[in-house]
Amino acid sequence: MFTGLITAVGRISHVQTLQPDAGAGLRVTVQAPTDWLRGAGLGDSICVSGACMTVVELGAESFAFDVSAESLARTAGLDAPATLVNLEQSLTLSTKLGGHLVTGHVDGVGRVEAFEPVGESWHLAVRVPAELARFFAYKGSIAVNGVSLTVNRVDDASDASATVHINLIPHTLQHTNLHTLQAGRAVNLEVDLIARYVARMLPGARDAT
Repeated sequence: MFTGLITAVGRISHVQTLQPDAGAGLRVTVQAPTDWLRGAGLGDSICVSGACMTVVELGAESFAFDVSAESLARTAGLDAPATLVNLEQSLTLSTKLGGHLVTGHVDGVGRVEAFEPVGESWHLAVRVPAELARFFAYKGSIAVNGVSLTVNRVDDASDASATVHINLIPHTLQHTNLHTLQAGRAVNLEVDLIARYVARMLPGARDAT
């Protein structure tokens, strides 16, 4: 479990195919700050741009995780060298819950429709797929690339998808990989955990969840 408050930004330095076939997964190595890595251990869960991964190799300046072909098909930004990734170690009972509960289970991939400055902040608009649209609400929580954010507006589309509008403050841009976004870029999305459970309990919702 995580909070969505990013504690470091790493860079993918190496990607290796685990087996020589098209359906194999990858071993991904990420360079990260040395002081941040001191708090990590083999077998630990790390949130990498929104996806919960297990540390399988650990060094003084990097760590590695294995990602399956299925996970690669359901996420974005985890398989390309030089890509910046948001990092967060799993929370403990003494961790401040300053964001919201994030599981690290990516629900889907969204597409950036707009990323533009508005005063000192930035406006981010993300198109979310139809199967996730109903989980987002005004002033609700959303995790984008693992970052806990607040929804400012939701515009529903005729095809049942939606565009979620978010305001990003300078601090968030300076301490995450969100400053690299541009129109058309894919982002990892996780819906609010509470919203998912509420939807599951609603009459007639079982088939949709």
